[in-house]
Amino acid sequence: MRLLSWNVNGLRAAAGGGGGGSVVGLRPLLELLGADIICLQETKITRDLLEEPLAIVEGYNSYFSFSRTRSGYSGVATFCKASATPEAAEEGLSGLWNKHEGTVGYYGDTGDFTAEELQALDSEGRAVITRHRIRTSEDQETTLTVINVYCPRADPDKPERGDFKLRFYHLLQCRAEAILKAGGHVAIMGDINTAHKRIDHCDPADLESFQEHPGRRWLDHFLWEPGKDSTDGELFVDTFRFLHPNQEEAYTCWCNVTGSRQLNYGTRIDYILADRALALSELVEAQVRAEVLGSDHCPVQAVLKSTCLPAPRCPPLCTRFLPEFAGTQQKLSRFLVKVPRTGLPEKGQKRDWAEPRAVGGSKKSRTGPLQKGQGDLRSFFKTGNGRAEDTDSPGYKSKIIQKAEDTGGKHSVETPGRVVKDSGEEDIAAITLPPAEGLRTEPTVGVTNGEVMYCEEEVVPAKPKQSAAMWKSLLSGPPRPPCCKVHGEPCVLRTVKKQGPNCGRRFYVCARPLGKPSDPRTRCDFFLWASRGNP
Repeated sequence: MRLLSWNVNGLRAAAGGGGGGSVVGLRPLLELLGADIICLQETKITRDLLEEPLAIVEGYNSYFSFSRTRSGYSGVATFCKASATPEAAEEGLSGLWNKHEGTVGYYGDTGDFTAEELQALDSEGRAVITRHRIRTSEDQETTLTVINVYCPRADPDKPERGDFKLRFYHLLQCRAEAILKAGGHVAIMGDINTAHKRIDHCDPADLESFQEHPGRRWLDHFLWEPGKDSTDGELFVDTFRFLHPNQEEAYTCWCNVTGSRQLNYGTRIDYILADRALALSELVEAQVRAEVLGSDHCPVQAVLKSTCLPAPRCPPLCTRFLPEFAGTQQKLSRFLVKVPRTGLPEKGQKRDWAEPRAVGGSKKSRTGPLQKGQGDLRSFFKTGNGRAEDTDSPGYKSKIIQKAEDTGGKHSVETPGRVVKDSGEEDIAAITLPPAEGLRTEPTVGVTNGEVMYCEEEVVPAKPKQSAAMWKSLLSGPPRPPCCKVHGEPCVLRTVKKQGPNCGRRFYVCARPLGKPSDPRTRCDFFLWASRGNP
């Protein structure tokens, strides 16, 4: 039985949609990952944006949790092969969003959480729980409950988010331990957003206080490892460190901006945590699959000796049962959005909207004469004095003929597109246009027997070299970036995103990827502010 967890940093991008086009589908990706239960985090999809190619995948059944606070934010999804169909599933850790049958249950003691706090912790779409029937290597049937989580990030600029993260950890622990004590096995899979040990971090600053980080202290009390004095609270095992306690540079997350993945300069913050009994008896393999690209994270995987026993029917939370995909009739109110009445006249109040009027000032219908602001197309074709000239007048035709005679039939400034006959009949008015810069015009037909014939001009493009020189003189382009002092290579331009006095300012840094200071391939510490007003 294979379990896999991956922070995809956008499900549409992972599925090949790129965020802007049609979604290719998830099946090729899921088959590539090749696991029975696949937990994805940071899907960045809300229910109104969930499309059928992402929700319903042949050979799999899926279970989503959506953010209820922001669009394109957070979100998790669990995909199970048909051979690993769960018997129960629910969204969130608190049980607030589960008003249907087929839930997992067992919520633990949440007495120190207020109702508002529980709702806030579960409103960002950070957890989906599925319960599966399994047969162990000792041929015993039991359950395995998989908790797919995307733990919050502690933003240094928002101290309240650090407290939010710790409260989420506490709620996760309460729920996981309650399910475990009810019987069966439990696996917590996802982005925990904390590097536990120094070996899990590429650059552990403040080594003396490294383990004093609140998230690491929580993991210390939550996880058990061989040789450690056991307590009642240490019921779970980090499956990777359980099998690979000393493997270095086993990172799962890198910074895309600095290109640090090229030099494997990252952190290990993605875990598969199994209860101690499951790890000791069934765990076979644990891997960091750094070769899988497509996100700033890579998948982590665990293999168990156990086998799945599929449920005969998917639980109600399965996305194939959502009304928008099940083909069932829906209420019209679900498609309507209440819009506040702003700027509308009150009952009995007289409207003061301006009615459309014609040029003359009287009210006219849309099919009537031209409205104010519109004009005749011929009014844009001006003669030298700035006024539109009547093309039906004899004087207009004599002007054209006189100009053609003056030029000897070689070139006409005012060139009609079609024949102007003596009867005053014409198809298109003459247009006065100067020849475009960089182009030269050659007449094809002149005047014959006093009658203006097709005097079309053949546009001959200028030579490529002349055109390129002209554009280079007009558009000089951005200035060349400076070279870093150590490598002598062109730098890359960055922008300050952090709020503060320098927010929005641009600067140059070495273009090489970020890595360990001892690595000769890493970037140097070159820094230069870009001049204001220049790129």
